[in-house]
Amino acid sequence: MFDLIYPSGVVVPMFPRPTVDNPGEPVPDTSEILPIIEPDGIVIGRASRAYCHAGTGLLHPVVHLHLEDHMGRIYLQKRSASKDLYPGYWDTAVGGHLTYGETVLEALYREAAEELGLRAFNPVWLGSYIYENGGDREYVCMFAAVGNFNIHPDNLEVQEGEWWTVERIEENLGKSVITPNFEEEFGRIRKTLASLL
Repeated sequence: MFDLIYPSGVVVPMFPRPTVDNPGEPVPDTSEILPIIEPDGIVIGRASRAYCHAGTGLLHPVVHLHLEDHMGRIYLQKRSASKDLYPGYWDTAVGGHLTYGETVLEALYREAAEELGLRAFNPVWLGSYIYENGGDREYVCMFAAVGNFNIHPDNLEVQEGEWWTVERIEENLGKSVITPNFEEEFGRIRKTLASLL
């Protein structure tokens, strides 16, 4: 499984780096500070979420959790209307950024609890990849869990949630119903999800 390697005893730089013309901004709320990484997981800096998503190309890690029931249905969340990217689209059951200092599993359990009230699950590592979209570069760490889950979506993060059949997902691909990120990722993991049953 992939995890981050934080430097020991070293303060990593904050992006954007200060210059004579731009001495830097005040450090924002630490809950929105993300680790900046190399593809091998070495943390080389930190930056605000807003700066990472401003087309800077800074690679930052995220976690995705795919939930599957024993009938092979996949739980999708409908993104809140307040989301800055793809509001109202259907997406991965759980997805979110790592906060600076977190491990991948810490972020996975935190995000699952925040978005779905889900605390009891056994994650299976599915792999990772780099997702690029308009200058935004995310290192996606994918997990799955199979079972009968007690899910309570948070209305601020998640508008609603539903169990989708694979056929329903396939019928809605390319129709601006499901996020492009989920569509790409589903192609990567579909057979693996089926093998977990």
